[in-house]
Amino acid sequence: MKKILFTTLIMMSLNAMAQNVMTPELLWKLGRVTPLGISKDGKNVVYKVATPSVEENKSNSKIYTLPLSGGNPTEINDTKEVLKDKNISPDGKYIVYNEEVKIDKVLGKDFYPALEKSEVQIYNGLDYRHWDTWNEGKFNHVFYKENKEGAVGIDILKGENFDSPQKPFGGDEDYIWSPDSKSILYISKKKAGTEYAISTNTNIFEYNLETGKTSNRTEENLGYDTAPLFSPTGNLTWLQMKRDGYESDKNDIVVSFKGMNMNLTANWDGTVDHFMWSNDGKKIYFIAPIDGTKQLFEVNFPGLTKIAINIHQITNGDFDVNDLVGFSGDNIIVTRTDMNHAAEIYSYNLKKNIWKQVSNVNTATYNSLALSKTERRYVTTTDGKKMLVWVILPPNFDASKKYPTLLFCQGGPQAPLTQGYSFRWNFQLMAANGYIVVAPNRRGMQGHGVAWNEQISKDWGGQVMNDYLSAIDDVAKEKYVDATRLGCVGASYGGYSVFYLAGIHNNRFKTFIAHDGVYNTQSMFGTTEEVFFNKWDFGGAYWEKDNAVAQKAYTTFNPMTLVEKWNKPILIIQGGKDFRVPIGQGQEAFQAAQLRGIKSRFLYFPEENHWVLKPQNAQIWQGEFFKWLKETL
Repeated sequence: MKKILFTTLIMMSLNAMAQNVMTPELLWKLGRVTPLGISKDGKNVVYKVATPSVEENKSNSKIYTLPLSGGNPTEINDTKEVLKDKNISPDGKYIVYNEEVKIDKVLGKDFYPALEKSEVQIYNGLDYRHWDTWNEGKFNHVFYKENKEGAVGIDILKGENFDSPQKPFGGDEDYIWSPDSKSILYISKKKAGTEYAISTNTNIFEYNLETGKTSNRTEENLGYDTAPLFSPTGNLTWLQMKRDGYESDKNDIVVSFKGMNMNLTANWDGTVDHFMWSNDGKKIYFIAPIDGTKQLFEVNFPGLTKIAINIHQITNGDFDVNDLVGFSGDNIIVTRTDMNHAAEIYSYNLKKNIWKQVSNVNTATYNSLALSKTERRYVTTTDGKKMLVWVILPPNFDASKKYPTLLFCQGGPQAPLTQGYSFRWNFQLMAANGYIVVAPNRRGMQGHGVAWNEQISKDWGGQVMNDYLSAIDDVAKEKYVDATRLGCVGASYGGYSVFYLAGIHNNRFKTFIAHDGVYNTQSMFGTTEEVFFNKWDFGGAYWEKDNAVAQKAYTTFNPMTLVEKWNKPILIIQGGKDFRVPIGQGQEAFQAAQLRGIKSRFLYFPEENHWVLKPQNAQIWQGEFFKWLKETL
């Protein structure tokens, strides 16, 4: 009897634990996993866990090794003893690194040394600011030196006002050693000023240590060339986009082989995220978006044989494969996420097709929660296409009840909407607060073919808006959706979508939330730092009066022109250091809403960029997000 009672109490306790749901506080206690590599002996995975501290308003990181065969993680102080340093030349003689170097005169004191307390910046071209920092005439440069104490570094871009690694996000993945240790290859966009701001033409440059001369390995290509990597048999491989100015062009895998550049994915209707060679140099494994997820693929390398190039999807399921870490026997080591789980390290057996979770940084936390349910739904669009719509249902969902529902508008505009895990736009958290989330893979999403992805360019307010409305109208027919309580939320291009839909929604929505959204396409073109983006997606400049495509972007597709039709409450969020979608966009929208007498709120983060990164700011973001929904929905 005691045993039965004890068992019952345990089951009741577990059941009570399972009723807990995700909260903003818990979300910002989760460990964030970043893989660093496979150990030299091939037996362990090395990874970093960053854990946010709301009290300290920063994240604290620790590094671990974990046996791939199973076991417990071991904390280590650094990775020197366990990982091969890619920045040391293969012959061990040299080490490559990067430093920021002052090249251009920009500051007042650069021109007037006696006035060193002046606060002036002087520019003769664009690229005067990028992402969230102002250009002070400093550039990232690649250096190398002998691999010994006291060695002096040599700047291989000496005197050049170009960046390598690329700003703002480039790191040491932007440069590599040649297999013979005789040269360094690096990525750079060797353009300055206005030319830099209107171009995406990065190239792979090769610096010869013996001669000190640099050659351009990808001069013939006009778009992005990124991610250089040598195959095990010594063939330079990289990712390539063809068109200058188009940051979301099809990304292909190119191999330089016997004087030829072979595009292995040219005839495949998709775009590549990351890639990694097999140990024998016969295959390349890569990650790509496909039907609302990111999956693992492989492509064979035929060389000059008559063997056909064959691309094969290896994994399948409602999850994302995110990082390629390395190999261990028959297993490929990756990270995985889904809408209910942050990244963890997994191994996938390529022969047995079996998954195994390796790390368990957040497993105990998720096991204590009632999770949301994610459903696929396919909706017919107004032009007769089939569109995937993710529907995320609240934990402990009861179909006999009615739930308020949010239309989520993805940014990008060409970013895929997959089974990722965001620490801000977190679907699990939205669902845990009692909201159904409708997340359509509208026009512009990767993973549904190149044509679907490209259709959004120069058509921001066109078919994509019909896609949004088709998605919410279809889901709103369900008995468990409270059609009188629909909200519309999104950031970046998703914020643009919110502003635009606020003027055309015909009273579908009861409230709106826009974060760092484009409100006025004309002033956006005049203030954003990466001008190439708007030149491509808007079709040109607003002063090109004879350019019908561009004029449509600045009139018909300009949310500002629809503001007289706004009639519902709107929360507008803006980062002060967002130079991608500058502060004026949020200010203009809020001012218009206020002057029109519309219930509105302006949530301003002076020190945040296009994202919200500081833990305490993020907590307030979540607090205000759900507070607004409670007030207005």
